[in-house]
Amino acid sequence: MKMAKKYAESIKSYDRSKSYELADAAKIVIDTAKAKFDETIELHVRLGVDPRQADQQVRGVLVLPNGTGKTKKVLVIAKGDKADAATAAGADYVGAEETIARIQHDNWFDFDVMITTPDMMGMVGRIGRILGPKGLMPNPKSGTVTMDVEKAVKEVKAGKVEYRLDKTAIIHVAIGKKSFGTQKIMENFNALMDAVVKAKPAAAKGQYIKSVTLSSTMGPGVKVNFRQ
Repeated sequence: MKMAKKYAESIKSYDRSKSYELADAAKIVIDTAKAKFDETIELHVRLGVDPRQADQQVRGVLVLPNGTGKTKKVLVIAKGDKADAATAAGADYVGAEETIARIQHDNWFDFDVMITTPDMMGMVGRIGRILGPKGLMPNPKSGTVTMDVEKAVKEVKAGKVEYRLDKTAIIHVAIGKKSFGTQKIMENFNALMDAVVKAKPAAAKGQYIKSVTLSSTMGPGVKVNFRQ
């Protein structure tokens, strides 16, 4: 009930029907993040595309200028020199058959991102039905199936994020923490929105960006006045 009271107070502190300039919206979201932990700041973008159509998919990856505020645990499935390179780049875990067996039989998921080399994808594919629902299946489009495992590991550690449409044509991405302050949140926001605008499918008709909203983990959403 205590959190509900704080939420109610937050809603009263601004006009929920209004779209705010980015600087103002970022400040409101940070000010209304009243939880005792460092809340995550999230960006939600509704697009005017049909996610059921293959030629209207919107997805991509980028390294946010200021990272996400969360250090992700990285597992690399590779052998030989590539395994050594992954370890040197700062991967939390590096393995091959024995690690895949551990995931399959011991239900081990102490990692946030899995990266693998193309030659190991056949082996990784065997546990695809386990990895897929958890969003952990490596994919060339997200840069997690690559021969350059060193670069891939470093990018994830630096704050690389993946954005993609959900079934309701909305993109949800964490773009930082409350402790970042307004300026860093704005910089990450602009980097991500630039990427989304550039990723506009040729088949998309009409208004592309329908709405843009910022929110914190426990706080209400604030509409952003975004001009394409």
